[in-house]
Amino acid sequence: MKKSVSFILSALMLLTACGQNSEVITESTTESTQIIDEEATQETVDETPEPIMTLEEYPKVDGSTANLPLMAEVMRRATGISLQEAEELTTCDMTPQAWYNLAEGTSDLLLVYEPAEATKERLEEIGTDLTYQAIGNDALVFIVNENNPVESLTTDQLKAIYKGEITNWSQVGGNDEEIVPFQRSEESGSQSLFIKLLMENEEPMEAPVELTPGLMDELIDALAEYNNEGNAIGFSVYYYASYMYTQPGLKFIAVDGITPNDETIASGEYPFINPFYAAIRSDESEDSPARRLYDFVTGEEGVAAMKTAGYIPIENR
Repeated sequence: MKKSVSFILSALMLLTACGQNSEVITESTTESTQIIDEEATQETVDETPEPIMTLEEYPKVDGSTANLPLMAEVMRRATGISLQEAEELTTCDMTPQAWYNLAEGTSDLLLVYEPAEATKERLEEIGTDLTYQAIGNDALVFIVNENNPVESLTTDQLKAIYKGEITNWSQVGGNDEEIVPFQRSEESGSQSLFIKLLMENEEPMEAPVELTPGLMDELIDALAEYNNEGNAIGFSVYYYASYMYTQPGLKFIAVDGITPNDETIASGEYPFINPFYAAIRSDESEDSPARRLYDFVTGEEGVAAMKTAGYIPIENR
């Protein structure tokens, strides 16, 4: 199922004010939340660099849902069209299918999160040689109801929750309530990060179907709606949960005392950080639109695009 960036950004405008260093995903702001100056943002968006190709030349770009705003900003910069037009033209098939599309030749370039192990195995079967480079950092974040008194969990406590060894919030300083841990579907990008970064490739307990939403927005909705209580916990990636799709009544849990925000992710202080990538097929010629756009994204223009769109680029790479 393809998602349009214009749809997601419309949801964003309805649900939250997009700000830097947002520490909780609610409609209200806190003293730690620095709201982006709208005039400065618009001025940045209006500064269009010299295009490197026409819209007709532009390759088929696919990737992860959380990278949709970046895809639109890259298209704007590379072709010289308006951001609104770029948003309307930007779609994606989400992480696993995006990797398959690139390997099978139905897309030309990805802005994408790391594939799950099952996706990697399928890619090996397809056999296409791919070239990719880490361009930015995001983070795996854990989300609970804002009424939950627990503000921080250790890495060991989170792992024990998802292995079924800690089952009540009172065991970690909270209320005497059952912990209801949500997961994602096996091949999703955030589930892949969860297995890699938290579980360290150990198997979590099996979650029932109703606690494994297929889409990231469905997980956030489910956390917000679950019995209207504060006993559920789930996870997402920071950029998506902070800036693309939010629900009132939720907050990020600090991990080992470190709250996820722009600063702690950029500095590497927050523990669950992982890069996202630009990827192309390795046999792309040096003058092909896909190779030219790949060079564009992995260079200084890519850094500028990420900063404009609110991402955390990997600089000096």
